[in-house]
Amino acid sequence: MIRTATPQIELRNLHRVFDQTHAVNNVSFEVYAGEVVGYIGPNGAGKTTSMRILATLDEPTAGDAYVDGFSVVEDPDRVRRRLGFMPDYFGTYQNVNVYEYLDFFARSYGLKGRERISAIGEVMEFTQLRALAEKPINGLSKGMKQRLCLGRTMIHNPSVLVLDEPAAGLDPRARIELREMISKLADAGKAILVSSHILTELAEMCDRVAIIEQGRLLAVGSVAEISAGVQVQSTVHVRVLEGAERLQNWLAARDGVSELRTDGTLAVFDYAGDRAAEASLLRAMVESGLPVIEFGAKHKSLEDVFLHVTEGRVQ
Repeated sequence: MIRTATPQIELRNLHRVFDQTHAVNNVSFEVYAGEVVGYIGPNGAGKTTSMRILATLDEPTAGDAYVDGFSVVEDPDRVRRRLGFMPDYFGTYQNVNVYEYLDFFARSYGLKGRERISAIGEVMEFTQLRALAEKPINGLSKGMKQRLCLGRTMIHNPSVLVLDEPAAGLDPRARIELREMISKLADAGKAILVSSHILTELAEMCDRVAIIEQGRLLAVGSVAEISAGVQVQSTVHVRVLEGAERLQNWLAARDGVSELRTDGTLAVFDYAGDRAAEASLLRAMVESGLPVIEFGAKHKSLEDVFLHVTEGRVQ
């Protein structure tokens, strides 16, 4: 991904206080065009509050947020034209079918005539809802309702999408299909901020993640960058053709090696080093004459990083 000079989403020293609760506490990060950033944290961490402020549904107590350079406080109307917000829950309406639902939101954004008809058609094509155009909303499956909500979110072709728990309650196939749609939208140049409790999903679709707990931003970056910053270790396994005792002694004397376990000619250990350090470790083994026949590393997942960075605190 080629990062543009100006972020499409920017949270700048954002605060939101409810009575005695500091729901969002001095949060700052950016999302750029063509980028998917995952927003993760425990329930009550401040994710939805931040997103509602971006969507101009709430106002910050202090600080500001910007969409395409426009302040949510000073220019909310311009922000709404450029942003599509998909909430974690959206209502359905009695006796309204898929086409009528999209048509209602297209009209709400001021789309008229052929422009409105074209927008509805493009959205139904993208979300694969064209065959269900006349189906009542109440008769849709959970997955189809999520597609419809995504379609409503992008009906006015916004440059920024804010998606709050879009995969909640979906079956595996529906989650995969939703992930593919989000990736296509990012490839089209849209800046996307997405929250989810399904961390494996975020790890596969996101360029970066922002981790929040008790309203405070704890880390921002790729999983690899955050892992390096907090020294999250990888698990390495090495097998030699012979000389298991020598391998064990050699590893025990190396910096960064811990929790060393051996089983015959196999050694498994935690290693506090990045991929370059792992390559250097393997080279040093070979140069020392150890007959290495297997070498592999299992790097920490987003779930591992999340558990390492957060403390499980709630407010």
